[in-house]
Order: sequence, then structure tokens, then C-alpha cells
Amino acid sequence: MYKEIYLVDDEDLVNTVNAIHFRRMGMEDRVKSFTNPELALDNLRFRDDPKVKTLILLDINMPEMSGFEFLEFMMLEDFPESNEVLLVTSSESDADKEEAEKYEKYVKEFITKPLKIGHLEDYLQSANK
Repeated sequence: MYKEIYLVDDEDLVNTVNAIHFRRMGMEDRVKSFTNPELALDNLRFRDDPKVKTLILLDINMPEMSGFEFLEFMMLEDFPESNEVLLVTSSESDADKEEAEKYEKYVKEFITKPLKIGHLEDYLQSANK
């Protein structure tokens, strides 16, 4: 089970909707929401226990730093594989899906917005097996 859940999307409304999904599942105490991916990355870097099992819902298209740049930093800094990423994006581009495969160490799914609670529940159930 994930100890921490990071919502990283430049649109506050998207993070709010996703946070509501987690609240409905009784996991709101684990959620950290960021509209600036650089702040989310810093928060991940400087945790007390960097190996804690963490789920990151990451948007691709953000002004400060793209989701792929975020993933590149995770690779370069060799973040533990206990950080699992769901790319939640408005992109349906095959190029973006191919780019996501470069980060298969972290990226577990490529999901087109909006993220549905049923999809999230299914993912969490399969991740806990």
C-alpha cells in the first residue's frame, strides 16, 4: 500500500478532483498536492525516507517543467523504484506514449484525463497484490 500520494498537475482543479477520489477511498491523509512540479520533485528528494512506497500522479504538459523532464530528473538522480508514476494527461499522442516507455522503471500506466475513480481503484487493487 502506498504511504504517500503525490498529485502533480499545473491545474489545481485536476488535483482537487483526484484528491476527492482518494478521500472517497479513505486515503486523503496520504495525499500531497502540487501545481509546481519543481516543488514536488524537491519534496520527493528531501523526504526522511526516500524509499517509502509512493504513488505519483503526474501530468505531462506543465509550464514550469514537463512530466517527462520530471521523470528525467528521477532517472538521473536514481530515485528508488518504490516511486511509482501514473501519467495522467490530456495527451493521446503516440509520441508521448512512446516517450513514457523510456521511463518504464517508474511509469506504470499512461492514463488519459479525466482519471476515473474506478480506474484508480482497479490500479490500487492490482498494485497491492
